[in-house]
Amino acid sequence: MAEDAAASWLIHCDGSALPNPGRMGLGALLIAPDGSRHTLSMATHTTGCNNEAELRALIAALQTLQQHGARSLLVRSDSSILVEQLDGVKPAKPIARLSALFDEARALLQSFEQARLQWIPQHRNGEADALARAALGLAPRALAKPGRRAR
Repeated sequence: MAEDAAASWLIHCDGSALPNPGRMGLGALLIAPDGSRHTLSMATHTTGCNNEAELRALIAALQTLQQHGARSLLVRSDSSILVEQLDGVKPAKPIARLSALFDEARALLQSFEQARLQWIPQHRNGEADALARAALGLAPRALAKPGRRAR
């Protein structure tokens, strides 16, 4: 029996590459059904592009939730490529060099009883972005507020 949405884990994930491609930082905010918050912030030992960093952040978060025994989850990401590739609703053009990582992420998502993906705008993913940047020794990005124009 699948857990209802109230018993789902919430993942906010993000990745950074500096430069792009370059060193990769992975970040994820994991919120348990009881509201407790867990963070993931790590640098990789390899270089890659921002899309690879986003995907590796998701994979690390999913592996962590498997270890916590999670059964139901909602993934939020500001990467439209990641969401479109894994959600299957509107598949994006495949990125051949990342196909093995997409396959790994799909397999991990299928290991949960319920897993949903949702695209969110970058300004709503600030904590995960800050964790990814912190893994590279960078300060959080100053994001513009939605609806405001720079002068």
